[in-house]
Amino acid sequence: MRFQRLAVAAAIAAAASLAACTTTLPTGTNPQASVAEQRQALNEAADATLQRLYSQASQSRSIINNAHAVLIFPEVLSGAFVLGFEHGEGVLRMNGKTQGYYTSTGGSIGFQAGAQSKAMVIAFTDAESYQKFRNSQGWTIGADATVAVANIGATGAIDSRTANSPVVAFVLNNGGLMAGVSLDGTRIAPVPIP
Repeated sequence: MRFQRLAVAAAIAAAASLAACTTTLPTGTNPQASVAEQRQALNEAADATLQRLYSQASQSRSIINNAHAVLIFPEVLSGAFVLGFEHGEGVLRMNGKTQGYYTSTGGSIGFQAGAQSKAMVIAFTDAESYQKFRNSQGWTIGADATVAVANIGATGAIDSRTANSPVVAFVLNNGGLMAGVSLDGTRIAPVPIP
């Protein structure tokens, strides 16, 4: 029992430290230019992630194009040895225009080992779900909103019930679109503007 409490405390501490990460830079560099360069690289990676998603699931293009807004996390890094953690940076877009930058953090407990990377694309298909997200200072999947993770069926199409959900997520790894993934517990928060 004591080990479980220590494990939970360590997971919370890891998630909190990752949540505190932003695009801050070492002292002595030009913060404005460096932040701008980092954000440009993030936007380019987001574009590449969308193109990869469209090639994996062609129906995803119409979901993204018709969405009220979309969050794109080109790389969410996960690492684990008993306690798991993940962190990524992403961009929020509406009508193709950047609305802000966000972090994604999460943690888990259980037997696990190794590190991996995935990309997440979260589409807000209606204005109400988007406004709830924008009005929050931090939003946890599964607690603050239900997110339907899209899977490709035997016919090669995305399930229509999933496609019509208020918030639809796509998760990709190096092998393509991931099936059976849960994003519950993932916390998404805005990055303060420097």
